[in-house]
Amino acid sequence: MPVLRVALDLPLHRLFDYVAAEASTADVGLRVRVPFGRGEKIGIIVEVAAGSDWPLEQLKVAGEILRDVPPLPADFLRLCEFASSYYQAAYGEVLLQALPAGLKRLDPPTRRNARPAKVTESVPRPELTVEQAVAVEAIDPATGFAAHLLHGVTGSGKTEVYLRLIERTLAAGQQVLLLVPEINLTPQLEGRVRARFPETGVVSLHSELAEAARERNWRAAFAGEASIVLGTRLAIFTPLPRLGLIIIDEEHDSSFKQQDGMRYSARDVGVFRARQLGIPILLGSATPSLESWANAQGTRYNLLTLKERANPEASLPTVHVLDTRKMVLQEGVSAALVAGIRERLARGEQSLVFLNRRGYAPVLACPACGWVSRCTRCAANMVLHLADRRLRCHHCGCEHRIPKACPTCGNQDIHPFGRGTQRLEGWLRETFPEARILRVDRDSVKSRKQWEAILERIHGGEADILVGTQMLAKGHDFPKLTLVGVLGADSALFAADWRAPERLFAQLMQVAGRAGRAELKGEVLIQTQYPDHSLYAALVKHDYPGFAATLLKEREQAGFPPYAFQAMLRAEAPLMADAIAFLTTAASLPVVAEHGNILVFDPIPMKMARLANLERGQLLVESHSRPAMQAFLPYWREAVEGIKAPAKLRWHIEVDPYEF
Repeated sequence: MPVLRVALDLPLHRLFDYVAAEASTADVGLRVRVPFGRGEKIGIIVEVAAGSDWPLEQLKVAGEILRDVPPLPADFLRLCEFASSYYQAAYGEVLLQALPAGLKRLDPPTRRNARPAKVTESVPRPELTVEQAVAVEAIDPATGFAAHLLHGVTGSGKTEVYLRLIERTLAAGQQVLLLVPEINLTPQLEGRVRARFPETGVVSLHSELAEAARERNWRAAFAGEASIVLGTRLAIFTPLPRLGLIIIDEEHDSSFKQQDGMRYSARDVGVFRARQLGIPILLGSATPSLESWANAQGTRYNLLTLKERANPEASLPTVHVLDTRKMVLQEGVSAALVAGIRERLARGEQSLVFLNRRGYAPVLACPACGWVSRCTRCAANMVLHLADRRLRCHHCGCEHRIPKACPTCGNQDIHPFGRGTQRLEGWLRETFPEARILRVDRDSVKSRKQWEAILERIHGGEADILVGTQMLAKGHDFPKLTLVGVLGADSALFAADWRAPERLFAQLMQVAGRAGRAELKGEVLIQTQYPDHSLYAALVKHDYPGFAATLLKEREQAGFPPYAFQAMLRAEAPLMADAIAFLTTAASLPVVAEHGNILVFDPIPMKMARLANLERGQLLVESHSRPAMQAFLPYWREAVEGIKAPAKLRWHIEVDPYEF
């Protein structure tokens, strides 16, 4: 009797055997209902075998083999197998997380037909610049696999390069997968793609879609009915029968790294998938990740460069560094920035004040006894949200009413310390009562409809001053925006995380790039107490290559990625002592000594040592050889699974960790 080897959505590194009288090898890749424990689960058939390592009489009988969707293709199964092996994730978890929720349900909801898409009029193609034309011609899908890094300054027309390559790929009868880092970039890009290709099937895949819509779009992509798929990181696992090109926009963005469940990098999985299928992949960014930049300096990636803005009347903004040590600030804002905003108001232009800290103030404190509004569940302060009259933890979501007096000493004179976007917005309204001020952050924009409405107001000239966080820093084109003021950037200069300077430079370069993207000249004012820092000097010159060269040299000397390969074992438990004891045992396992080219550091508490009532510790593992690291991790993971740990302790391994 045929035996089905089934992958289930469980954190177990194994397959499960079931007997099925009517099964055949043609069923590999289909979903199947199987009994598990006292209930049932949906699994995926990975193999149909003639026998099992278990006695056949002990195997349960599989339920219905679901044939409403064609079998998942072999290349998709191999992709998930690679991700499982590389990221030390259970194969079943990888396979099932790639499917829409409706296909994993035992009793899926009734499916409705999709509403017909709005008919979009075709938009004529703009003329390519010389640099854009060179980039387009350098990428030929017919030559097979190649990884290209498109380094283009902000406003250089990277999207137009994408559209020309999509056009060429569609003409060859193939599909395109285009990834963006965040959901709020999807509607704008989707609009441009639909306008350029009005007769082509275009679908989007991201977490804000309703379950039914996501499943419809996934089915259309899998069936080949949609030729263009736009999505965020999980879309990299979408099975596509005619995939001919992968594009990853803003490839440096940390949003491409999954931070829970299976912790994978969509960018790196994308490169593997392109190599597997023998197709090109294009990574685009104004500030590439140092890993990609190092690959492009060698022979692994082909470097393409756009040094000028696509609009001949637009130029890169002028960047000024303001030394706030010599200034008197009002609510953190310098007189020079205030004057710059007044000039723009007089000329009918827009300004953006960038502060990457939402809420009213980072903390509420008592000057009498020193009490601060700390979260009772996390090692973090609760942020004051004055408009909602709430104290809110941005890490675990815990919130309380604002106390009328200090909970410790009863002092009624408690004060907010520091500032967030809400406080800044209030001060700007008082300072510029005639201005129309619009705040854009996670508190004011909670859905796609709200985001689209805000973008429409900005483009329609209904806002004079924008107050925003990183939501406004990338991918947006506001023709009337000519001034960007940056507040509070210094805190990242001396962070314990060695990636902090890279992230800060990318963030500031991106937000600076919002200014002067049309014929109006742009200006950027960066307030800092460290005006001589090399990071700000590079920003003034728009010199990403020089800054990247400096950071890469420092990392090579320190033995940090991309010149080393890392994995992190993290553990969380109600008591820190239990987490550290578990990690200490993991560090001293015999398998560690058997791999001499692996360096294991001492376990330490995480930077956010307590989160949602759990104490967290971490153990760093490092090697100067990726193959050595990959050879070590499976044996180590199996050994770690054998450690006897407290019942409430949870752990995971993260390969190529991004957060420390």
